[in-house]
Amino acid sequence: MGAEPPGPLVVTDLRVGGMTCAACVRRVEKILAKLDGVTATVNLATGLARVGHPADILPEVLVTAVEKAGYEAALPEPPAPQKRDEAAGDEDDAEAVTRRERERLIVTALLAVPVLMLSMVPSLQFRNWQWLCFVLAAPVAVWSAWPFHVRAVRGLRHSTATMDTLVSLGVVASFSWSAYALFLGGAGDPGMRMPFSLLPSASDGPAHVYLEAAVGVPLFVLTGRFLEARARRGTGAALRSLAGLAAKEVSVRDEHGERSVPIEQLGVGQVFAVRPGERVATDGRVVEGSSAVDLSLVTGESDPVEVGPGSPLVGGAVNTGGLLFVRATAVGADTRLARITELVTQAQAGKARAQRLADAVAGVFVPVVLTIAVTVLGFWLGAGADPQAAITACVAVLVVACPCALGLATPTALMAATGRGAQLGVLVSGPRTLETLRHVDTVVLDKTGTLTSGHMTVVRITAAPGGLGQGAALRLAGAVEQGSEHPLGRAVAAHARRSSAEEPLVPVRDFEAVPGRGVRGRVDGRTVEVVAPDGELPTALADALAAAETAAHTPVLVRVDGVAEALIAVGDVVRPGSYRAVHRLRRLGIRPVLATGDREAPARAVADALGIDEVHARCTPEDKAALVGRLQKEGGRVAVVGDGVNDAAALAGADLGIAMGSGTDAAIGAADLTLVRGDIEALGDAVLLARRTLGTIRANLVWAFGYNAVTVPLAMVGLLTPMVAAAAMSASSLLVVGNSLRLRAWQPSAPPARERRRRRAGHR
Repeated sequence: MGAEPPGPLVVTDLRVGGMTCAACVRRVEKILAKLDGVTATVNLATGLARVGHPADILPEVLVTAVEKAGYEAALPEPPAPQKRDEAAGDEDDAEAVTRRERERLIVTALLAVPVLMLSMVPSLQFRNWQWLCFVLAAPVAVWSAWPFHVRAVRGLRHSTATMDTLVSLGVVASFSWSAYALFLGGAGDPGMRMPFSLLPSASDGPAHVYLEAAVGVPLFVLTGRFLEARARRGTGAALRSLAGLAAKEVSVRDEHGERSVPIEQLGVGQVFAVRPGERVATDGRVVEGSSAVDLSLVTGESDPVEVGPGSPLVGGAVNTGGLLFVRATAVGADTRLARITELVTQAQAGKARAQRLADAVAGVFVPVVLTIAVTVLGFWLGAGADPQAAITACVAVLVVACPCALGLATPTALMAATGRGAQLGVLVSGPRTLETLRHVDTVVLDKTGTLTSGHMTVVRITAAPGGLGQGAALRLAGAVEQGSEHPLGRAVAAHARRSSAEEPLVPVRDFEAVPGRGVRGRVDGRTVEVVAPDGELPTALADALAAAETAAHTPVLVRVDGVAEALIAVGDVVRPGSYRAVHRLRRLGIRPVLATGDREAPARAVADALGIDEVHARCTPEDKAALVGRLQKEGGRVAVVGDGVNDAAALAGADLGIAMGSGTDAAIGAADLTLVRGDIEALGDAVLLARRTLGTIRANLVWAFGYNAVTVPLAMVGLLTPMVAAAAMSASSLLVVGNSLRLRAWQPSAPPARERRRRRAGHR
């Protein structure tokens, strides 16, 4: 590692090509780390290197260093319109590479299958069959295996060895021995027959040919890597789907009318149209129209959300109803969708602690395998064994060793998990977040905006017996409160509008606001007052008043022509998902703690409703941070869930900070994990996903280490042929990737309400 950089590091992403195993990853990281003040994390699954470097080291220097190590490297994509063209070009290049690999695999199979059949089925061996096999095997050993040979030679020039070195040596050794046997060892005689066995054996007559190994190794390795690449592409499907939500064109409305322009030309403040079935082009606020929008692909919210004038919209959402006109509030990299995509990309670039250990092992893995192979060859020859048996054991050791699975164990699982988390509305900042989340035993929960809705809402309406009735009293109160700017008045008016959607509220006349008391006015010729309760009340209203005060709600009395007609309780209501979320946390062995800046009464009311025993009210930001520190000193692994600026210090000081997606940028910036759809219920999903992901990573690493621990000794003692070794080596990587892919289909345990919605959707 270089010396400490003099200032903050600049982070640059590089696309690295030519990496085939964990040894390649380790080498690229070491090469970049040799530069003064540079740190790097390389991801085999994505082919990306995230490099932190001082500002005086240009990105071009990083590219040159990687290229000198024998790998390909490219700078980040350029911004703005050129970036979209560049991305399209990258996609075309990837398709071209896939097409070439598929063509190479098909030609290899056509040449190799006859050789395998003739070598493995003695009854098919005709006169001079071995020479036909030699002719068919030569292009496989040279042309089909050419990428392995090239990368092996490139590594040799840089004094390094990778998985390609092992494969290349195995193919060369098998083909060279077969050529020797045919031309000099008597195996070229016209009537030669060769038995087949899955176990290596010495020959009593002419030397055996191992052309099946010479073609089988390239065939199985090429097949494995082709399938592995397709599977790895599957683990990143969620990230690509997020990127694909971005619109390419947008219909802008201005003084010149409505016209279609590229999304890159849309600016903040411009108004654009969103027709039914179209995606919202960027973040904005509705200025005209009403509709329902589907946010499932952006935030994981399963139910469509009703929007109207003044409602915020997220870019990438789908308009399922009427025509909307939206004023853009953010464009480009500042949009919520862009930030989500960037968070997922950053998360996939990280490494778990276990993967860092695996990479350290992989750094010395290939040289150790080469040493073992040479030792096995020398031992067998020194023990007087048949030369072809010694060479077979040596080649089997070279071919069966597989550091690929080590390099894929974490990144493939992490790609699948972060992508699945994004679909569920859970964004993690990296593998360390998952590791910490798995061990969290205490969660400090904010109240307002986290467990509750964060805005005033009508909780209960109680009408006086024999009076106007609940509906009529609410409409009259709502009509008067139309002129109020007080949060209580806005809550009553909004509730009245929703309750009488088919008929608008009646206009108010002679409106008057009485400071400290409420409002009054005339509606339909009646004097209507919405004021703080006082004096004698009917029994039903008095009981409702007591219940509201117990629940820490704010009561307002509706009088019509001087007669008390109804009592309306207004408060910040608990989110429906909060009940299920707290219950799930307890079942997962996590202790909930409520910490809020609100008063004792409403804090205790919410805690009692949710079953939270420990409550801390009237907490300042410093108090919340101190509470986190105290819980940590008591031995707890503490997570903090919050949504406001006052939560930022506690979020940063906790073992794990969790921000509500509906919260402030300060809270989200200080957090390690974000619940995108602003639903606390997603926290249980996040914990379960973290536990499943780390379990998958551990299973992958156990398999990767265990595979080599078993197969390499078998190859050393001559119990594996090179062909079987090649098949086993390819299968090991596929099993690791396949195990990670299972995370894409992972489903959290759905609560009953969600299950009912899902069933109803299915019936529709």
